[in-house]
Amino acid sequence: MTAIKLGRRHFTAGAIAATASSGLPALAQGEPIKVGVIVPLSGPAGPNGQGVAHAVSIMAEAINAKGGVLGRKIVVIAKDDESTPAVGVTRANEMVAEKVALVIEGWNSPVTLAMQPVLARADILDITAVSKADPILAGTANPFAIRINSSNGQDGAVIADILANHLGAKRIGFLSQNDAYGNGAQAVIEAELKKIGKPFEKVVVEQFPFKQTDFRVSLANVKQAKPDAVVAINAAESSGMPALIQQYRQAGIEGTFVGAVGTILPTVFRIAAEAMTGVVSADIYFPDLPPFDGIKENLDFIAAFKKAHDRVPDKGDALGAQALMCWASAANATKSLDRKTVAGAIRGQTIKGTIFGDMTFEANGQAQHKATLFKVVDGKTAKLELLK
Repeated sequence: MTAIKLGRRHFTAGAIAATASSGLPALAQGEPIKVGVIVPLSGPAGPNGQGVAHAVSIMAEAINAKGGVLGRKIVVIAKDDESTPAVGVTRANEMVAEKVALVIEGWNSPVTLAMQPVLARADILDITAVSKADPILAGTANPFAIRINSSNGQDGAVIADILANHLGAKRIGFLSQNDAYGNGAQAVIEAELKKIGKPFEKVVVEQFPFKQTDFRVSLANVKQAKPDAVVAINAAESSGMPALIQQYRQAGIEGTFVGAVGTILPTVFRIAAEAMTGVVSADIYFPDLPPFDGIKENLDFIAAFKKAHDRVPDKGDALGAQALMCWASAANATKSLDRKTVAGAIRGQTIKGTIFGDMTFEANGQAQHKATLFKVVDGKTAKLELLK
């Protein structure tokens, strides 16, 4: 059943079609609703973006099977932003021409930030699935912004805790993407370390573009600085990140490699393999660990994704599906596709019965998350040890 409580609205996403289908023949009330997905489908992040697009389509099928949105079928249109802001703007304009009701976007923060004003001017609801930069929710380019993934602000406190309280690192280095995401994440981590109050020294900072795969010169500088720990933020998870970890091991750097929150994905393990052993990081979604292994909606999503693509979905996939699930729940509960109305039913509210359980959003549209800290104890088998 669909649970609706006005005021602090609570919607049950597991039964998202109930409101729309009550008294309405399923999928017979009008033309299909177009939902756009703009993510990298090629290049370094292509495999990750493809997973997000697949996940949105799988969730659309599940929603359609239960009556759709407002009794109408969802049709997903996916476009490749090539991890490039200018291309993202072009794709956003194409979605405007397609007359989509929603755009789910974002693997790279600079691309998201470039697309936001285009979609806002067209009065299209824009939900960021993955991109983490804090300015995405600043409210200037998109006053109704919503983000499913954790933010730089949330992640910074997690990584600072790992460095100061779990590793006791005093000499800290950074390998950071030179963009809104990487620079913003590093700044927040440093600020959070200062809040903790334990002494630390920033001994080296090396910056790089998202698409870089050769880090040997930067790593030579890192090794010379003799850090206790190095935070990587973070390079493409299907190419640059695994290359960075492999080259880090080859350089013989003794400091602990700390991956930014949510960056140690299965694509990294598949390539980096044994080099992953000893990596420390954190994430917000593990398909087969508590609490996710006890959430029916998550188990249903895993089964559908695995049936379609012969693998278990990763965090990026889950975020894409979650974005559509939350939007559909809010649209059905409010009986509206209006951007402001639907955004108001998500921002500052709680949506129940989702892949992530009950998901609560802050007033600025940021989803709340609890991170799980871990250390890789066997990179070849992807065996993790949880940090308490």
